[in-house]
Amino acid sequence: MITQRDCTPILSRATPIADRGAAMAWVVAELWRAFGEEEPARPIGGLVSWVGFYEIAPAMDEMVLVCREPKPACSPIGLHGMCGRGWKERTSFVVRDVAVLGEGYVACDPRDKSELVVPMIGADGVCWGVLDVDSYQVGAFVERDARMMEEVCRRVGLTVGTSRVVSL
Repeated sequence: MITQRDCTPILSRATPIADRGAAMAWVVAELWRAFGEEEPARPIGGLVSWVGFYEIAPAMDEMVLVCREPKPACSPIGLHGMCGRGWKERTSFVVRDVAVLGEGYVACDPRDKSELVVPMIGADGVCWGVLDVDSYQVGAFVERDARMMEEVCRRVGLTVGTSRVVSL
């Protein structure tokens, strides 16, 4: 059973942060502190194994990792995988089981079983990056998680929000 995540405490502390790097670091730290789980052995549902931001590189043909917790991840990742798709389509994706993605999944940690991707859309309407969240558990994320994490990012000034959510 997946535990219901509640971002209300994070939302209560979220205020605009002018520096994008500082805002991303704050979001990553808050999400990791609230929901992070470094080892998949714990029988607690709904926790995340990794959280981070990817930005589109200046050449616009790949995404690069900007900040993350708790471990390094693949970078650059091109524009394939769910992060690239979220960026291209300006859509949040809730992936119940990454196994269904086949070769379309960028597996930085083979233990990860589900993924959540939320695009970061600037005031100019341009998608500049994505929030990427992984879990060791199948079905760890639901649409509500995408909406709440988008709202956290909106409150600190990383996105204007309003992306659609697709569950796979």
